[in-house]
This record gives sequence, structure tokens and C-alpha cells, in this order.
Amino acid sequence: MDEKESARAAVREFLTTRRARVTPTDAGLPAHGTRRRVKGLRREEVALLAGVSPEYYVRLERGQATGPSAGVVDAVADVLRLDDDERTHLDRLLAALTPARHKRRRPAKDLINPESGCS
Repeated sequence: MDEKESARAAVREFLTTRRARVTPTDAGLPAHGTRRRVKGLRREEVALLAGVSPEYYVRLERGQATGPSAGVVDAVADVLRLDDDERTHLDRLLAALTPARHKRRRPAKDLINPESGCS
């Protein structure tokens, strides 16, 4: 298993185990009389409560969503009731999946001189 796949597996395991800890009742969802196939919240329920599409949450849980916004990560962390240490751990796991972004800087000669005007 390569480094990226290992990082994806770590994200998957972490989010899956945390999702299993939260019951629908804990999350404020109605309890249905039917038997549940999964312990804890379903992926679709996490997505609904976090305000993201089910497809996006599935990609996030599988470690396939690159560069999720801080707002999305916070919303998921809130739904899963993560404490501060768990939030930090999740941030680190996701950072390991996000390629380093190098800002491309223009050479100074390409910048517009505000005194010269733009005609």
C-alpha cells in the first residue's frame, strides 16, 4: 500500500468509527422502528446534518475529496461530535491527502504600475 492509499485508509477508518459512535437520536433524528444495517449514523444522515451532498460525504470518508473547506470539515466534526483532539487529528489526516499548493507568483515586471494608468 502506498503512502496516499495509507492516508485514505486512515481517513476512512477514523470517520467510519466516529460515525458509528453517534446514534440518530443523539443527532436529533427521529428513531425509526426498522432495523438499521449500520451502527450509528448512516453516511446519508451525516451528509444531511453537515449540509453536504451524500456523494461528497462518501468521497470525504473514502479520502477522495481533495481540499475540503474548513466549513465542511467543521460541519462534519460537529455532526460526529468530535472533541478538540479528534478535530486536530482529522485536520492532519485530511492535510496528508491534500497536495501542497504552490502559489504561482507573477514576476514583478508583469504587475501593473498604479501610477501609469490603465488605458
